[in-house]
Amino acid sequence: MMELKFDKDGLIPVVVQDHINNQVLMVAWANREAYRLMLETKMTHFWSRSRQELWKKGETSGHYQYIKSMETDCDQDTLLVRVEQIGHSCHLNRPSCFYDDLCGDKEKTAYIIPELQKVIRDRHQNPSPESYTCKLMQDENKMCKKIVEEAGEFVLAIKDGNQEEMAWELADLIYHVMVAVEKTGLPMDKVYEKLSERRK
Repeated sequence: MMELKFDKDGLIPVVVQDHINNQVLMVAWANREAYRLMLETKMTHFWSRSRQELWKKGETSGHYQYIKSMETDCDQDTLLVRVEQIGHSCHLNRPSCFYDDLCGDKEKTAYIIPELQKVIRDRHQNPSPESYTCKLMQDENKMCKKIVEEAGEFVLAIKDGNQEEMAWELADLIYHVMVAVEKTGLPMDKVYEKLSERRK
């Protein structure tokens, strides 16, 4: 087992990400016992600096985190843990502890992927006749035709060399594919497994 570098208090920071969309869910601390339990149980365990006690994520809330992968940084003094999150990670009942904007424009970052995913999932679980997303999910032929249509329009934008059009059409394509993924229940971990085979 790799020798991790715990700080003077015997702790190491743990960054927790969603294993599907890489959204950062929370940052916590682990001592050696919490780390051992994570390896042993494949569920996140942490050390509470305020309560001075070991705790298992979800033990009281039911919002467990099932570990899919764990790695350390180049200095071996931080852990990155990708998890399947059940319920919410934040004690304020939010999907992520990272919520309040301080500067910059996150609308131009990958932040939008998990946000859009939540909206599409909500439309699936709570259908509305006014929602375009719901209409797509209720008409499989239309849903599939839109993917083909948007893929074709993206290709034409590439041929035209117009980056504004490329961005617009790729956004349309990604959205329509995400709708199909949600509707069919396609597990993205299976997709990632197949993608990993294409690193040639």
